[in-house]
Amino acid sequence: MKGSVVIGLFLSLWCLALRQLMGAQEAKREVYVIYMGAVPVDSSGDMLRENHLRLLSSVLRRGQSPEKTLLWSYRHGFSGFAARLSKEEAVAIGEKARVVSVFLDPIYQLHTTRSWDFLRQTSLETDSKPDEEAASSPQTSDTIIGFLDTGVWPESSSFNDKEMGAVPRRWKGVCMAGSNFSASSCNKKLIGARYYSSDDDMATPTAWLSGDSPRDASGHGTHTASTAAGSSVMDASYYGLARGTAKGGSTSSRIAVYRVCFEDGCPGSAILAGFDDAIADGVDLISVSLGAPKFNRPDFAADPIAIGAFHAVAKGIMVVCSAGNDGPSSASLVNTAPWILTVAATTIDRGFESDVVLGGDKAIKGEAINFSGLQKSPVYPLISGEAAKSNSSSNDGSASHCDLGTLDANKIRGKIVLCNHSRGDFSKTARAEGLKSSGAVGAIWINDMERGVADTFNSFPVTQISSQAADDILSYMNSTKNPVGTILATVTVTKYRPAPVVAYFSSRGPSTEASDILKPDVAAPGVNILAAWIPEEDSSDVPPGQKPSPFKLVSGTSMSCPHAAGVAATVKSWNPSWSPAAVRSAIMTTATQVNNDKAPVTTESGSTATPYDIGAGEVSPTAALQPGLVFEAGPEDYFRFLCNYGYPPSKLRLIADVPEGYKCPENSSKALISDLNYPSIAISNFTGKESKIVNRIATNVGAEEDATYAVSVKCPPELDVQVVPNMLHFSKNTTTLSYQVIFSAANASAGKGDLFGSITWSDGIHRVRSPFAVRGT
Repeated sequence: MKGSVVIGLFLSLWCLALRQLMGAQEAKREVYVIYMGAVPVDSSGDMLRENHLRLLSSVLRRGQSPEKTLLWSYRHGFSGFAARLSKEEAVAIGEKARVVSVFLDPIYQLHTTRSWDFLRQTSLETDSKPDEEAASSPQTSDTIIGFLDTGVWPESSSFNDKEMGAVPRRWKGVCMAGSNFSASSCNKKLIGARYYSSDDDMATPTAWLSGDSPRDASGHGTHTASTAAGSSVMDASYYGLARGTAKGGSTSSRIAVYRVCFEDGCPGSAILAGFDDAIADGVDLISVSLGAPKFNRPDFAADPIAIGAFHAVAKGIMVVCSAGNDGPSSASLVNTAPWILTVAATTIDRGFESDVVLGGDKAIKGEAINFSGLQKSPVYPLISGEAAKSNSSSNDGSASHCDLGTLDANKIRGKIVLCNHSRGDFSKTARAEGLKSSGAVGAIWINDMERGVADTFNSFPVTQISSQAADDILSYMNSTKNPVGTILATVTVTKYRPAPVVAYFSSRGPSTEASDILKPDVAAPGVNILAAWIPEEDSSDVPPGQKPSPFKLVSGTSMSCPHAAGVAATVKSWNPSWSPAAVRSAIMTTATQVNNDKAPVTTESGSTATPYDIGAGEVSPTAALQPGLVFEAGPEDYFRFLCNYGYPPSKLRLIADVPEGYKCPENSSKALISDLNYPSIAISNFTGKESKIVNRIATNVGAEEDATYAVSVKCPPELDVQVVPNMLHFSKNTTTLSYQVIFSAANASAGKGDLFGSITWSDGIHRVRSPFAVRGT
């Protein structure tokens, strides 16, 4: 009897240990993306899904359900699926004949109104038809913009469909019902909505994704969609700031949202699913305000955005992406594939001023968004962070930065604290909250780098000043026994100069993936942009006595991306047959490089902006409608780019639907990447010892079939740049012409550092400008 009990206990413990071991093995399962290339011509969506399930079954252990392992199936723009697999299963499935590639699912990050009035108030360098004509054109109502983002708040007034016509018949999308979101949440403006945390036709909800609805839980997706294509809303503001009419760049365009981002980020598998559905649904262009972390940028073949965008572009759908928020460091941008329009961020001619008033009523200019309740008279004691250092803190630097835990609460209670800002371990918001909880009545940040970007602090009085202004405050504090001051509530300042200025956070070139492609492509407004937001009933951001604002001021290349998408939608509506490359070319070659002082655009440091900062320049919605010439490129051109990049045909299939038997040109070389027919030119590893020849083909899209363009070159003294021929004569029978640009050293300095210039073609009406960047060895 005792023996049976012992054996039974042993078996129970063994089974428990086995279950724990299996559970540990299950815990190691991760999400993988299985890419299978082109959709077979003779396959339906249901048939593809069955094929994906059978493929999964072939590598799973007996008893495992492929239906529960499969997250979603890609069946429209390309074939593949995402599934939760062990490392061994992923390796096994990668060896199957029909599988092109398998990679671990990456998590991408979000790159987080007067801006359109600023862009439209003048073309600065060009004359063109008024943009109102474009906005009112009946053609624009058929343009559909897809947004891969955090979803949408459908009740926002920015998505009202008043006076909009019927939904285009070619639209094949759906309005997915979900938590607090019904099929009736869509209308003739917001015509489609999808989400990817669960789908009755795919997988059950998973713990690693949160959100079972297209409804926006963060506000980011609502903001980007309304920036690009929101309806006009009069008297919009953020608690009285930036008051005016909020509207998108293409108010007559339709909106389709694809919720691919959740609390923990934006999974690559969901991004690919969004691209796949958007292609099938019938969008005209896709706006993507997110990207890989700069410290973990994948190669093109493992980048869900590059892969999804390639398939979209191959179907005639333009893709616009944010450059990233990791500036001002060099070579920090993402989304650099040449089939993508990559957008940097700049300021507009509107500022948010929150001044400091010292004893004696001397005013010091500050910048921030706060709704200070302090008295306007300077009655609050001033103290520096260093002077308020706690006894337990041994680091004067940390105290001067007002880092958490470094200040003595007794020393700062009831006072305004002067802090040096550093991009260290603590954000300004966290430090401001720390000061507030310790009893401080306000804070002043000394910050030169981030000027031009007004951070939001709402009810806690915080402002930001320059180091020069700080010298005045410190001089007053050091010369006064009891220094006092106050912080005034923010006021809106319009017609701010100079503008645009490159935002400090905007990621910079050159591209680390392909330095012979000049990135970013263009810049657009991305600082303190007013657009629709979600109600924040429980948010501490709501000032006392106020209702949650349906609009918010937000900064990031996430905001500049939909500005460019709005321009692209308008250009596409005027020219429905144009390819993505033609639309991109029109936007790039008509961009401007001067500010509202008629001087060159500058960076946040005051230096002249280069193409590594703003690409071809600030987008011009009006000039882009009539570019004169465009530079065309299609899938074949991108195949050659990838061949020159170093991909053999077998690796091309990791990204694109390559024709059977395709072979890379025998002379494929990275030195030929510059020959991609791009609107800008980039050359790397230029030694100056020999000339570099770059080829381009221009297509006449102007109203006049018989047109002659003459070239002008702007280049630095270190270079000699010749264009052959220097005249292009177009006619009814000759709509495309080629030319060469020959770069040679003018002196010994040509092979050192970065050199910038431009080539401009003009027929007396149009100015077609191509910037260039030449990088020495």
